[in-house]
Amino acid sequence: MEYRRLGKSGLKVSALSLGAWVTYGGQVGQNVARDCMVAAHEAGVNFFDNAEAYAGGNAERVMGNVIKELDWRREDLVISTKIFWGGRGPNDTGLSHKHIIEGVNNALKRLQLEYVDLVFCHRPDPNTPIEETVRAMDIVIRQGKAFYWGTSEWSAADIMRADAIARQYGLTPPTMEQPQYNMFVRDTFEREYTPIFRELGYGTTIWSPLASGLLTGKYNDGIPADSRASLEGYEWLRDSVITGERVEKVKQLKPVADELGCTLAQLGLAWCLTNPNVSTVITGASRPQQVNENMQALEIAPKLTADVLEHIDGILGNKPKSA
Repeated sequence: MEYRRLGKSGLKVSALSLGAWVTYGGQVGQNVARDCMVAAHEAGVNFFDNAEAYAGGNAERVMGNVIKELDWRREDLVISTKIFWGGRGPNDTGLSHKHIIEGVNNALKRLQLEYVDLVFCHRPDPNTPIEETVRAMDIVIRQGKAFYWGTSEWSAADIMRADAIARQYGLTPPTMEQPQYNMFVRDTFEREYTPIFRELGYGTTIWSPLASGLLTGKYNDGIPADSRASLEGYEWLRDSVITGERVEKVKQLKPVADELGCTLAQLGLAWCLTNPNVSTVITGASRPQQVNENMQALEIAPKLTADVLEHIDGILGNKPKSA
């Protein structure tokens, strides 16, 4: 396993990590989650990502139960959660001071932990002043309930503003962003975020590196009945992600993967790893075999030379212009 600093912080995270989105407490049960976490841990993964919104909080319960059952040394783990969608009440969502404090407290109870290493603002909240959010996150950090805080899917402008507010009032600034980043979704990361990497030294924990499974090639011949895209509530995935044009490009990437001696999934993960602004790539898995396959992407990344990357860009046809 390779370990990378989370931006300019001193924290080191495994280059490949494991997330609980969709699967834990929803698509799979605790036994499968345990097997996947064990496989990841044995491969050297130290970062496990979660959120209060995942499976209505059940994903945190499952992960907490597994960590307790396995009695892993807490210092060896980097655990995250994200705050925004905590329930149906009028103050159970968003980034108000009230919800951030209560959301973190509830997440810690579900995880059965005294602290998380990372806490993210899961989305921007247009109804809450950024200063209020920054002050609440500063309290969370000062209380020792999290070590670092960051953002997810925020604009570069809002991130810069949050950083400026923190420095103006002597508060803890955000240090990392969790954006979607993959071969098909790259403009924000590679163009808009340039200032936060250059000026703030922001770290990143990227999600959906395989475009919700599209880059594994499993949708090349239609939508399998046991796939995420077949689940109720994921119509958006079928309509906006698994498009005919994208499927054709995935098919064109298959010979590239074959020549490198890897699967399409490993190619997609390795491609993300080559970006120097990626701190860790959050992978997902519904069985331990997927975890083992994903971990092998570390061996493929060095094979992605400048010529190979240029060939991939030619297939994708979506390389952003420099910021």
